[in-house]
Amino acid sequence: MKTKQKIELDVDFIGGQEPLTDKEKKAISEFIRKSKSKKVTKRKGNTKKEIV
Repeated sequence: MKTKQKIELDVDFIGGQEPLTDKEKKAISEFIRKSKSKKVTKRKGNTKKEIV
């Protein structure tokens, strides 16, 4: 019988077990919103231009 290899993850924990504060939630939301808007602008830049 084959034995499965155990995979160990090297994980760093940042922060504690307490729920996020309103300030932290707002900062995360703004970061996600900005990263999404960057993706949209990159896509718009890749569109083909018509030559007239």
